[in-house]
Amino acid sequence: MMYGEEVVERILFTENDIKEVCAKLGKQIYEDYKERNPILICTLKGSFMFFAELVKNIGADFSVEYIKASSYIGAHTSGEVKLSGFFTNFEVKNRDILIVEDIVDTGLTIQKLTKFLLEKGATSVEVVTMLNKKVRRIVDVTPKYVGFEIPDLFVIGYGLDYNEKYRNIPFIGIMNPKFIEK
Repeated sequence: MMYGEEVVERILFTENDIKEVCAKLGKQIYEDYKERNPILICTLKGSFMFFAELVKNIGADFSVEYIKASSYIGAHTSGEVKLSGFFTNFEVKNRDILIVEDIVDTGLTIQKLTKFLLEKGATSVEVVTMLNKKVRRIVDVTPKYVGFEIPDLFVIGYGLDYNEKYRNIPFIGIMNPKFIEK
């Protein structure tokens, strides 16, 4: 048993499931962006594993950048999105942007990040997400590329965490509620 697996109530998506969906998404992104040389922005920390698997499957030229976006404390969103990163180190003006997210939940992070990038002059901003949790959406955002739709469950693994733990679990699982602090 790997560290952290005891907190998983049930596996939703195996590592192979994730690799298969990354291959499918990579193919779609290649078709849409093969002539455009987009900037792929990895939202840290949660999407780093998904990002790494996804980019291996995109056959087009692209640039890579990173941004730290956070709104969760434990298992609950704070409702406030904090962005930090390297925006001063790269130019988005007249560029196509593809934000790579681990999970789109309330939509607040994507809304804030999209608005910021468009204000900086990006030509287009689209989202690819490993997990889409539409049931929790409180703002109108729709990712263009979706790996998996999920219900309102708290999930960990494959980069997703609970209080900075369990990112290293090689699959996505439902966190056992008895391990979530109230």
